[in-house]
Amino acid sequence: MSAVCNIHNVLAIMKIPFYLMIIAMLWAHTIHGQGGKPLVATSNGKLEGSIGPDGVCSFKGIPFAQPPVGDLRFREPQPPLNWAGTRKADTFGPRAMQLPVFSDMNFRSNGMSEDCLYLNVWTPTTTPKEKLPVLVYFYGGGFVGGDGSEFRYDGESMASKGIVAVTVNYRLGIFGFLSHPDLTKESAHHSSGNYGLLDQHAALVWVQKNIAAFGGDPSRVTIGGESAGSIAVCGQMASPLSKGLFAGAIGESGGMMGNIEPNTLADGEQIGAAFASGLGNKSLANLRAMPAAELLAATAKGAHFPTVVDGYFLPASPAAIFSAGEQMAVPLLVGWNSAEANYTELLGKKEPTVENYEKAIRKIYGDKADTILTLYKASSEDAVEHAASDLASDRFIAYSTWKWADLHTKTGGHPVYRYLYAHPRPPMGGDTQPGKMPVMGAGHSWEIEYALGNLHSNKVYAWTTADDKVSETMETYFANFIKTGNPNGAGLPSWKAMQTGSPEVMVIDVTPHLEMEKHPERYTFLDSLY
Repeated sequence: MSAVCNIHNVLAIMKIPFYLMIIAMLWAHTIHGQGGKPLVATSNGKLEGSIGPDGVCSFKGIPFAQPPVGDLRFREPQPPLNWAGTRKADTFGPRAMQLPVFSDMNFRSNGMSEDCLYLNVWTPTTTPKEKLPVLVYFYGGGFVGGDGSEFRYDGESMASKGIVAVTVNYRLGIFGFLSHPDLTKESAHHSSGNYGLLDQHAALVWVQKNIAAFGGDPSRVTIGGESAGSIAVCGQMASPLSKGLFAGAIGESGGMMGNIEPNTLADGEQIGAAFASGLGNKSLANLRAMPAAELLAATAKGAHFPTVVDGYFLPASPAAIFSAGEQMAVPLLVGWNSAEANYTELLGKKEPTVENYEKAIRKIYGDKADTILTLYKASSEDAVEHAASDLASDRFIAYSTWKWADLHTKTGGHPVYRYLYAHPRPPMGGDTQPGKMPVMGAGHSWEIEYALGNLHSNKVYAWTTADDKVSETMETYFANFIKTGNPNGAGLPSWKAMQTGSPEVMVIDVTPHLEMEKHPERYTFLDSLY
């Protein structure tokens, strides 16, 4: 381990005499920078980080691409420029341009800017010989919100488990996903859109070049993410550009398949052209010249820019790529939460009666309604709440995650470990606001703080010893997988891969346990609808 990151702990444990402590501190100051701060040399220049109270080193706001501004707006990311001297890396970079869509996002970023392509590293060592496993994590937020500085994604806890943790910023909304016929024409790859996904790819290239300087092993990189971040992980597995850039993948709630399938490039171009037309037939030059805040504001009335099968990052749909077995052949840990959505998504403000439920299903599914009412059966009001929540969750994001896991199980050639996260948060803060509907289990995104060991960075909830236990279990499963490609380890219930022939799912709760996959017929039927 690096003397910088651990010198205080090591000296105390060894009970080194005071005068030797002073000599050691002076050595650290001389070799590693002012105040004993950690230094690393990247391919673009030197960085000076900081040290946390537990000895973990952090390097924040590291540029992994050139600022995507001016003529670089709506283009794939360009390699970062070199800098002279030593760059301070003790402050998060700016977050990507975004509207205030999600109230649960708590940023530590240095403001908001189109100049946002920065990443952050937490490491227990800066000695290259350690060759530690690496986690690269992509935030969620529907590809319109989020940032690598959020407390819930902090990498310090993972680093304390012997992992080099990285969070990555990527472009969002119109800045990250605008397709347009003129953009396609000017592209050397005859493609447009997916710039946010290409940002992630550029970060993975940077990790391959530089992570050894932070004590990481470029051959042991696992990518992970939640919601949009999970969808992105699926896309990275499908992209031929990513071959060889990572050795494992973690997906939490979301796959780029089924009802979350990317649009065709032609459809994406049409959406982009219509948006530009709505601004007065803006040319590309004019769109690139618009102030970022003005362009962002123009999207506030509901403009949506989807991922696309662009012919470059994605030569075909991810489902087609996985079906053909052409995805990245890596182990996959993937799952979703027990209540990703609420029954009100189907029933609106209507009471959850059997009659209202059946009416809603018949309106949505027409001649397929009888099958849905059989698969998601409800004969009482309480049953309606649960059945409708299950269906809403599947329609929202669980089905797409199932599709991803199912195809990789069949064609990936590596183990797939599937989980169901079922532990609800303590009923505090926003979850007990007057008039808020109850959640039938663990809601969307609730597992993030548990999985990454960041419960107590969220001050909204009064966490209990049971929550700490669930977090320790889930984080340890994740850490084991990042280290070995297998979540199993000492002191944990055995987790079988889906390829066993009798598929079992790990239910993560206070008492984690394997159980047979429930309701596979639901997903096979939903699959037939897409």
